[in-house]
Amino acid sequence: MSVDPPLIIAGRNAVREALERAPESLEKVCLQRDARGLNQIRSLATRAGIPVQMLPKDGLRRLADGMTHQGAVAFQAAFSYADYSVMLKDIAADLDTVRAQRPRLLLLDGIQDPRNFGAIVRSAVAFGVQGLIVCAHHMAPVNAAMVKASSGTALRMPIARVGRLADVIPELKERGYFVYGTAAHGAHSIWEMDWNCPVALVIGSEGRGLFPDTERICDRLVSIPMDGDVESLNASVATGVLLALAFQPGYRN
Repeated sequence: MSVDPPLIIAGRNAVREALERAPESLEKVCLQRDARGLNQIRSLATRAGIPVQMLPKDGLRRLADGMTHQGAVAFQAAFSYADYSVMLKDIAADLDTVRAQRPRLLLLDGIQDPRNFGAIVRSAVAFGVQGLIVCAHHMAPVNAAMVKASSGTALRMPIARVGRLADVIPELKERGYFVYGTAAHGAHSIWEMDWNCPVALVIGSEGRGLFPDTERICDRLVSIPMDGDVESLNASVATGVLLALAFQPGYRN
């Protein structure tokens, strides 16, 4: 298990989400002294036994480190990535379980913008992704900007970090997952794919796409058909489209 630096969580929704989903991870909550509408956050923190500090607006702005805080900031202990092997076993312990339950995994191959990272996690939680695997290099960290962009959902999604996705994809295949990579030049339209199976969907970086060694090892390369002159979509937008169309509950038999 690897650990990133401590997190500052800013914004009412993100702080409330953290208090509801993972209060044990929070060390302190700071609220703006004269702000309204913070009673629920304060009550959640008090019930969880988390210290609450009331601060003037300027003091809270300094703590938020430039982020929009809406009168609420929380301090979380350093983020701990899930153990990759343990996460996979918790999702589906063996090949028969993978085939029966058809889990959904999302792999991120070098998303460098924390806000894109957070937006992707938010979509992943919304559309039933059960585990997220990220590469260790050229990858945005789980930091305050990422957690805020995820509206706090990053605190309830198991995220494992590995050296290279190309090193773990063969194991995913052995476990019964079909690994679909996304690429603008993908030979298969999203509409042509069989999504009624255990899927590990791989998303590449905002500009470069998938690393070549990752792309080569995917079972299929998938593209989103588009009209007009737009060549590609933002990584988080493309992920949202793919998850909404391919992972929605009503799509599967």
